[in-house]
Amino acid sequence: MRSKLIKPIHQLTNSPMKLSDKQQLFTRNIGKLIKYAHLMGFGLSFGHAWRSPEEQQRLFDQGLSKTLASMHLSRLAVDFNVFTNGGLCLDWQQIKVLGDYWESLHPNNRWGGDWNGNDLKDGFIDCPHFEMRG
Repeated sequence: MRSKLIKPIHQLTNSPMKLSDKQQLFTRNIGKLIKYAHLMGFGLSFGHAWRSPEEQQRLFDQGLSKTLASMHLSRLAVDFNVFTNGGLCLDWQQIKVLGDYWESLHPNNRWGGDWNGNDLKDGFIDCPHFEMRG
């Protein structure tokens, strides 16, 4: 017997999603990304997930972040350590396959390797960053 897909309450009432609902959706999509990365031959480990406002300020002051309103503060972003052939990979072209997959999972998903969505390596590049906009 096939189960029926039940719409979340926010879709029935046209109300915005609660933060906890967004976080749960983000977590499910991160699980899918981890599985996809494994199938594509990548190894992943967690870098930053949640950040305190103080940590975000420090990263901003050091030029390692371009915003004080990071999705990490809302638990809607994660930075992965990406591994290929036993070593850490920071190569945009190699990680792009993960970014493209991530963005295909939900219209609010954004990959840090292509902030402006033009499919080019330009501007501020943060390849290990995967987020869901609020």
